[in-house]
Amino acid sequence: MKHLQKHYSRFLILIPAVLFLLVQAGCSSKQQESEDSQTAAQKTSLMKQASSSFGELPDRVPNPDNPLNEEKIKLGEKLFYDTRLSRSNTISCNSCHNMATYGVDNNPTSMGHGWRLGPRNAPTVLNAALHISQFWDGRAENVEAQAKGPMMNPVEMGGPAKNHSDLAVKRIASIDEYVTEFKKAFPDSSNEVSLEHITDAIGAYERTLTTPAPIDQFMNGDDDALTDIQKKGLQTFMEVGCTTCHNGAAIGGGMYRKFGMVKGPYWKYTGSEGHDIGRAGVTEKDNDKYVFKVPSLRNIARTYPYFHDGSVWSLEKAVKIMGQTQLGKDLSQQQTNEIVAFLHSLTGKVPDNMRTLPLLPPSDPNTPKPDFTTFREMSSR
Repeated sequence: MKHLQKHYSRFLILIPAVLFLLVQAGCSSKQQESEDSQTAAQKTSLMKQASSSFGELPDRVPNPDNPLNEEKIKLGEKLFYDTRLSRSNTISCNSCHNMATYGVDNNPTSMGHGWRLGPRNAPTVLNAALHISQFWDGRAENVEAQAKGPMMNPVEMGGPAKNHSDLAVKRIASIDEYVTEFKKAFPDSSNEVSLEHITDAIGAYERTLTTPAPIDQFMNGDDDALTDIQKKGLQTFMEVGCTTCHNGAAIGGGMYRKFGMVKGPYWKYTGSEGHDIGRAGVTEKDNDKYVFKVPSLRNIARTYPYFHDGSVWSLEKAVKIMGQTQLGKDLSQQQTNEIVAFLHSLTGKVPDNMRTLPLLPPSDPNTPKPDFTTFREMSSR
């Protein structure tokens, strides 16, 4: 009996300890559940903040004045790669906006007709249809108007000297295969080969050039689409104020801002040799001096060098300059590293079909020939 009482006493002593452990386990479980719930809420909050700032990237960017159809898009793709639109028959849209290198040529400024260099960096055509306007100074309303610009520029594709626009149209119109394709692409209006229809077709093609990236997967609920440092960078990007200008589906391209808005002049920070007055050259307003369209940050890690004059090659340096000139902040190295990591999450995949040169129709024997006059003049100097 005493033996049983002894064991019973020990059992009574163990009960509080067991109960304590059970309570502790329950508390730990609730604490873990609370932490997990808090982490999930933070993830959801970051996704919602990003979605609120950037929105959804569309597959295509419509234009009521230039309805899209597959025939027009395919025609525009061919014309985008066709050098016959240039006076010398050597330059295409793709020459400066190379689809294999994310819609740019990775040069500070591009080489055009007669080996002459343009004054500004060629921005990417990828996602460009989402912008409020085209060119750094916003002088073209949309991608259709932009497509006409280089064809009319003597430095870029050789026009309008010697009626180049007429020459380009005559070349394309002399090719039977193209004539047939224009009829299919523009069935509801005059389907003739014209400068307007050429630029509408190129614009239609460019309206399909959107590039979904890991950031889009993240905003759609895939938490694993971004690394931890990219998520931190996204948070830092929003906290320091970058989304004030870099917002919308293109993560930029939606407004104009003075380069050197808080601290300037901009060339003090970029080391630029020239002092481009920017949008003032279009509006002739003093208030628009050094004002440029805010660039899109999609694919920014691949579209170096940076800024309107291609003066900066390092993305890290570009981020620091933006912090100083636009925000008045000296970003720490950690902040800079985080933002740069986030910017890499904006790199989308360029589909193989975008990077493959289409088969172009052959010229007719009577097609107007190339004009190398400027090349010969430059070579003789």
